[in-house]
Amino acid sequence: MEISIRQALPGDAKKVAPLIINAIGKIANHMTAEKDSVTVREKVEDMVRGENTRHSYHYTYVATLAGDIVGILVLYHGNQAEVLDRYLMEQLKKQGHERIFEPEAHLDEWYIDTVSIDPPYQGQGIGSKLLDYAEELVSSSGNSKLSLNVDVDKEGAIRLYKRLGYSIAEPWMIIGEPFHHMVKIIS
Repeated sequence: MEISIRQALPGDAKKVAPLIINAIGKIANHMTAEKDSVTVREKVEDMVRGENTRHSYHYTYVATLAGDIVGILVLYHGNQAEVLDRYLMEQLKKQGHERIFEPEAHLDEWYIDTVSIDPPYQGQGIGSKLLDYAEELVSSSGNSKLSLNVDVDKEGAIRLYKRLGYSIAEPWMIIGEPFHHMVKIIS
């Protein structure tokens, strides 16, 4: 199985958006101010195609197998989050929706916002390859701190991240739900 990883393109939005939604669940409803699944997907597609949100193709990497997208990684630096979230909040306000997005990372760390694998390809190491890729990007940038948030109830994911060298640094809340903020120092 030859997995390739590349920067996402705006044209990848239709395949990328469902993978983002699969990973972030009801956070997608919050950040789109929508409940209808089709509308949520369309708005997330717009975010992927866009330039100024955390889920933009600029911050998204896709894992491909025989040309098909089988997984995604969304990665950005914590110091970019405020600008990215402010843009989305302003867009939603123009549509009549007030939303607040809490920071999901500290200013001194790279943040893995999303890792998601297409269900038929799960359990084949693609997620680990994407996480390794994130480490390579962080290391090549001259930085050393990589973080992610994981739902406190996702024990399997917590075990995986610990096995990969992440440690629980602190509790974190995202739209009122408890998460573990996990950090890995990249050498």
